[in-house]
Amino acid sequence: MATVHLRIGDLVWGKLGRYPPWPGKIVSPPKDLKKPRGKKCHFVKFFGTEDHAWIKVEQLKPYHAHKEEMIKINKGKRFQQAVDAVEDFLKKAKGKEQNSDSKGDSKGKKTPYKPLKILEEDDEDLSALKDPSEKPASSLEPISKRLKIIEEDTGSTSIQAADSTAINGSITPTDKRIGFLGLGLMGSGIVSNLLKMGHIVTVWNRTAEKCDLFIQEGARLGRTPAEVASMCDITFSCVSDPKAARDLVLGPSGVLQGIRPGKCYIEMSTVDPETITELSQVITSRGGRFLEAPVAGSQQLSNDGMLVILAAGDRTVYEDCSSCFQAMGKTSFFLGEAGNAARMMLILNMVQGSFMATIAEGLTLAQATGQSQQTFLDILCQGQMASTFVDQKCQNILQGNFKPDYYLKHIQKDLRLAISMGDMANHPTPMAAAANEVYKRAKALDQSDNDISAVYRAYIH
Repeated sequence: MATVHLRIGDLVWGKLGRYPPWPGKIVSPPKDLKKPRGKKCHFVKFFGTEDHAWIKVEQLKPYHAHKEEMIKINKGKRFQQAVDAVEDFLKKAKGKEQNSDSKGDSKGKKTPYKPLKILEEDDEDLSALKDPSEKPASSLEPISKRLKIIEEDTGSTSIQAADSTAINGSITPTDKRIGFLGLGLMGSGIVSNLLKMGHIVTVWNRTAEKCDLFIQEGARLGRTPAEVASMCDITFSCVSDPKAARDLVLGPSGVLQGIRPGKCYIEMSTVDPETITELSQVITSRGGRFLEAPVAGSQQLSNDGMLVILAAGDRTVYEDCSSCFQAMGKTSFFLGEAGNAARMMLILNMVQGSFMATIAEGLTLAQATGQSQQTFLDILCQGQMASTFVDQKCQNILQGNFKPDYYLKHIQKDLRLAISMGDMANHPTPMAAAANEVYKRAKALDQSDNDISAVYRAYIH
C-alpha cells in the first residue's frame, strides 16, 4: 500500500487521540525533544493553538487533498478558526512568492510546484530530512514543560495540557519505572495509556489472567504487590474499596514489604480520608513517599485518557508523576495534604450518584404519568442540564443497556462514605441519604455489577 511522504514545511491534518483531525504544519522539533522510540512520526505545530506534538505517520493526511472532507465532518467554532488561520497563512505565503517572482526572474518564470513523493510502506522513512527554508522551532517547548499552573484561592493547584487538542500528544515519558496494581474498569484504561505513551510499566492483578493483554502490549508482570513495589520507583494502586486498598498494602506479600526509602506509592482508589491517613503513615514510616490520586470519570474516559485526577500528599511525587497524569487524564489538581483528595472525590461522587438517582426517578415518573420518556430526554438535553452524562445514561436506560461504565456498587459505596464523612463533620446530607437507599434497593435487585444507570430498576420493581 502506497503512503504519501510528508516533509518539514508540509501542511497536514493531524489526529490526536479522541479529538478530530486538526490542521497543522510539520516543523523541526526542538533540539531537546527526542523522537518517540520505534515510531515513524513527524513533529506538528497546530494552527489556531499554541500546541505541537509528535504525530504518528498513519495519523497524518495532506492538508489540501483532504480539506473538503475534514470541513464536512468538523463544524466547531475553534476548528473553523484554525482552518481560517491556515488560509491566512497560505495567502501570506502566496503574496511573498509573488513578490519574490516580481523581483527575481525577469521572464516571470515560477519554480514549478514539487509534488509529494509517493513511497511504498516498506521504504525507508525520510522524515528526518529538513527543508532548508524552514527555521528551527527552538521557541517551541514540549507539552510536559508547557503546563498551565493555576493557583486557586483554596491553595489547590491544577496542571492542565495547554489546549485540549494537544492532550496526550507530545508526552515525554518519565524514565522512572512504573508499577500498577489493579486492572479493573478504570485501571485497565490507565495502564493502556501509560504504555501507549512510552512508560515502562509492571502490572499485577488479583486475577492474573487480566495481566495477559498488557504483557502483550509491552508491560512486565509482577508476581505480588510487594515485588512490584520493590521493582518500581513509583507504584500506583486502583482497587474497589477501603478494605481492598488496605489489604493491598498491609496484607501478605503487600506493598509495604516492598517499600524502601525513596519509593513512591500512589493510591488512586476512591476511599475515605481515614484510610488515606493510615496508608500514608505506614508508607512514610518505611521511608516511602505517598500521594493519593483518585480519579473522576468512567471506563470510557479512562480508555480515552480523559480522566480528572485529584491529588494530595507529597507534592514532589505529584511533580514526578507529571507524564503519567498527562497520559491518563486531561487535568490534574493538587489539593494539599493527604486526605483532601479523598474528601473532594467523595463529594463529587455523592453529587453524581444523587443526580443519577434523580434522573432515574424523573424517567419513571414520566412513564407513570403517561409522558414519553424519549421526549423527556429530548427536552432535558436542550436545557441547562444538558450534558454527555445525562444523554448517555438516559440512553442506557431507554435501551435497557446497563453494561458497566462505572459500577453501581461502587457509587453506592461512595455515597455511604460521603454520608459518614458528613456525620463526622456534623453536616447534614439528606439528599445523599435518600439516594443511597435507592441504590441499596437496586443492589438488592442484583444490580451491583451493572452500570450506575441501573438504579432505574429500583423504581420499576
